[in-house]
Amino acid sequence: MGASFTVGTLLFFLGLHTTCAGFIQENCTNYKLQFERVFSVPGDVAMLNTTLVSPDVFDFRSVPYNVTWYNSKTGQEMSNQMGYVLARGETLWFLNVTLDDGGEYVSILRTPSQCYMQATKLEVDLPAAGECGRPQKAHQPLTQGVHDSLHCPLKDYISKLDRYNVTSTLQWYKGCDPILDATGSYTYRLKTVLMIKGVEPHHNGFYTCRLTFRLGGVAGSVSETIDAKVTDTFELVPQVHEPANKTIKAHLGSNFTKRCRVFVLGKGRPFIDVLWLVRDDFIMNIDPSARVYTSEQRSWTQDVPKKGIWIERMLMFSELKEEDFHLNYTCRAHSSRGYPEAYFTLLPADPNVILPIGLVLGGILVLFVCTVIFYYTFKIEIVLWIRRAFPILYVNTDSDGKLYDAYVAYPQPHALGFSQEVEAFALHTLPRVLEKSCDYKLFIAGRDCLPGQAIADSVEENIHASRRFLLLYTASTFCRKRHTSSTCSNNNNNDISQSSDDSHKCESPTGDDSNSFQSEKADLDARQQFECVAAMHRALLERSLKVVLVELEEISPAQLALFPESVRHLRRKQGAVCWWKNSRTKSTRTTCLSGRGDEEKGLKESQASASLSPSSRFWKEIRYQMPVRGKRAVYPEKTALLNL
Repeated sequence: MGASFTVGTLLFFLGLHTTCAGFIQENCTNYKLQFERVFSVPGDVAMLNTTLVSPDVFDFRSVPYNVTWYNSKTGQEMSNQMGYVLARGETLWFLNVTLDDGGEYVSILRTPSQCYMQATKLEVDLPAAGECGRPQKAHQPLTQGVHDSLHCPLKDYISKLDRYNVTSTLQWYKGCDPILDATGSYTYRLKTVLMIKGVEPHHNGFYTCRLTFRLGGVAGSVSETIDAKVTDTFELVPQVHEPANKTIKAHLGSNFTKRCRVFVLGKGRPFIDVLWLVRDDFIMNIDPSARVYTSEQRSWTQDVPKKGIWIERMLMFSELKEEDFHLNYTCRAHSSRGYPEAYFTLLPADPNVILPIGLVLGGILVLFVCTVIFYYTFKIEIVLWIRRAFPILYVNTDSDGKLYDAYVAYPQPHALGFSQEVEAFALHTLPRVLEKSCDYKLFIAGRDCLPGQAIADSVEENIHASRRFLLLYTASTFCRKRHTSSTCSNNNNNDISQSSDDSHKCESPTGDDSNSFQSEKADLDARQQFECVAAMHRALLERSLKVVLVELEEISPAQLALFPESVRHLRRKQGAVCWWKNSRTKSTRTTCLSGRGDEEKGLKESQASASLSPSSRFWKEIRYQMPVRGKRAVYPEKTALLNL
């Protein structure tokens, strides 16, 4: 393969030296006549270029090639002729054009395996009589009242001569008069630009730029004429406001939109194209179904603070991919005044830690709130389960010097608030559940008192020997006889005013036993009061005893107002365990003015419907308030101190 390629290449270059009169018969890819024509006048230099040396035709950087020029009329190769024709690769120079030089010239580009051909037309015209300019003229506007410029169309000639390291000079003319640099309102800029300061109507006319140089040992020149017309419609160099040459971060997989905003200061409607490009490739797709596309160009005028026009075009990504990042996206404004541009660099956004942190904190908050709600809803069940499952966590109370788990106080017979149902609850229901089912040890006044023992001594001694104080009460337990104007209120909102004779009174026997009954009743009231005072003193002042309020029937606000301040304070602080809530049918509320029959009926209904299971709500609340039977041993020194 390598040897055949070398031989073929050698034959290719040897064949280039032969005369090819019949070039049209070659099997070459024909690109036909160029659209652009070359215009010249006799005596000027003309330059013809082929466009075959292009990556659109073949890979000219890696494939060897040679270009030969032919006259299409004679079919003869255009070889170098001293002082007349100069062929240099893809360029054919006529150093002194004549009228006979007009016509088509064919360039053939040959490679080892292919050949391509293209025709270029040279038109030679005589200048008009008495006119110093060229017959073919370029048109460029000048804006009145501003600094403006004219651009010489000979830029391609200058670039080609610079490649040959040929020195050239440029001279501007207005009509037939030369324009000197920095004279009047004219200034030469960047070799091919003529600046005009403060354009006025007299700047209308024909401007000619003449380029002189020496090529192939011949001094030559070429010129172009511009027809400049002054107009009040103008446009200045576009200003790209967005993007701002900064980096922009976006999330992978998200959609993304960036705006290009260009402002053109001027009057009239400019011919400007705003385009997006990346990696020097224009993004031309405007179809929204594509992943990367641009919007249609839109524009609107502005009168204040400066007169001009805004032009906008959006760059849109329906979904960002890895390949879109770490690239510069450039917005370029194409205008006759230049090609200003600005860019932005797209980078992947940093991980959004705020959202995960917010979700975590929100989850923790929700979990905390749910935990609190769950705990306060099922607090009693949770605590009782922990006590039962982990008794080792609690100190053993057997060595604390106490004899009873609770002291039970309730209205004694013949005392205020006493009823058979209250007595049955205190002497039968309470021991049945707490002592038999739950294994607590209770001291119940009226059941466990020693005969003949003084009330004060019995109360003081047994309260001190108990770990809790269970105070059982009803609505009438703490009622006292009032003056005639004082009454107790029932559950209704009706005002009740009765005389002291009609108010609720404790039952008393009649006949000969009245004196002994009154004495016994006074003793019972004194015991009840002493129990309450002693318990409240230890609970509220000494804080050595916990009092558990057991409410046997529903208490109205009016009835609660008659309770002692200490009981009301304790009820507000820690609440009460309500036996009446344990019944399916609520008992009828009673007041100090209610008859004992109504009170007994309510308690009977409550007790008949209540559950005696230790797992019911009422007994769970009682067990929650009772002391814990732990198994964790205390230090001996602490035990000794407790026994003192």
